[in-house]
Amino acid sequence: MNRRVVITGLGVCAPNGVGIADFTQSLLDGKSGIRHQPNLEKLGFGCQVAGEPLVKDNLIDDYFTPLERRGLNATGIVYGVIAGVDAWKDAGLEKNTSNEPFWDRGIIFGTGILGVDKFREAIHLIDEGNVRRLGSTSVIQTMASGISAYLGGLLGCGNQVTTNSAACTTGTEGIIMAYERISQGKAEIMLTGSCSDSGPYVWGGFDAMRILPRGYNDNPTKASRPMSATASGFIPGSGAGALVLESLDRALNRGAHIYAEVLGGEINSGGQLGEGSMTAPNSIAVQRCIRNAVSNAGVHLSDIDVINGHLTATAKDGLEIENWSKSLERAGIDFPYINSFKSTVGHCLAAAGSIESVATILQFKEKVVFKNVNCEDVHPEITNLISETRVPRETLNHAPTVIAKASFGFGDVNACVIFKAFVEE
Repeated sequence: MNRRVVITGLGVCAPNGVGIADFTQSLLDGKSGIRHQPNLEKLGFGCQVAGEPLVKDNLIDDYFTPLERRGLNATGIVYGVIAGVDAWKDAGLEKNTSNEPFWDRGIIFGTGILGVDKFREAIHLIDEGNVRRLGSTSVIQTMASGISAYLGGLLGCGNQVTTNSAACTTGTEGIIMAYERISQGKAEIMLTGSCSDSGPYVWGGFDAMRILPRGYNDNPTKASRPMSATASGFIPGSGAGALVLESLDRALNRGAHIYAEVLGGEINSGGQLGEGSMTAPNSIAVQRCIRNAVSNAGVHLSDIDVINGHLTATAKDGLEIENWSKSLERAGIDFPYINSFKSTVGHCLAAAGSIESVATILQFKEKVVFKNVNCEDVHPEITNLISETRVPRETLNHAPTVIAKASFGFGDVNACVIFKAFVEE
């Protein structure tokens, strides 16, 4: 029998809030972290708005030594370390100060691409014949597993320490991987999360694909419009989210605060077959992922009372709602409440699943369903399937019982995890 797994720590470095307190208040208020980016305008981007965490230098000093800060030019590592260390502290855990690793504690912390600005800096130095000026940290800042390696050393973890990467699905996939490791008895505590760099070298490819809105450069907070009839593409974002997963026995034994329980999930791929492609989901795989996640979690389709969707503000939002409706066999007023946080943080790419999962878990703590922003005009494709009341435009006083959170990524990859309000049995 699999062991029960709970969430005991949260950390976040998001465009609309650095730290759980600020992030929570922004979600309650519907405050946006999407801003005009002068560097994108200077570089001639069509979409000149994005979501980027506002991290002050004096805050970075709390997480990195002066030596570590020297030449630190990988924003993803900065975001990931802030979120990861905060989640560890929030769980009431200490850094390892002994000479022996914490054998029962590990890290699965994902990313899509890391240290792009550091890579650019390194390329110019090498091309100019100045390889000796690269510095000793260029490797850790640019290797994909740099973030998990950094956190592993900071916290002294001796269990699995690795980085996963699955495009927009990365953060949600990591939660399921960490859950499985603990539930199978291979670890007691796992720090999981994901991060994504900021800047034009990360976002430029999407602008070139012409899938980002170009009509909101003077009105950035209105640009990201999931489920809206006037949605015109996703807004790129960046940052990091982190969660501490723990066996229930360990959490109870040390008197840890428990945010919620992880019941299980599912990871799959549509194989880029049928209607699936590099950028479009195979609906059969999406529906299978959702159904299997619910089955693996040991709950009924009717038990899901809130959904946090992927919902990127593209033409595929209606299809996602259709897939949820078919998967859960629920429509109209019977459909669960559903929300998307991309309206206020943008699409944070590899960090999306973890930042959105942190927000999803906070709904248990606050006993609310956070509102959908910029969705005054719900798309008719959606209202033809579900009641408009299931898309809350104001934060609802509703204590969630079971929440399904899903991410669907480039490459036709899917992940869905099921969270439950914690009840000690």
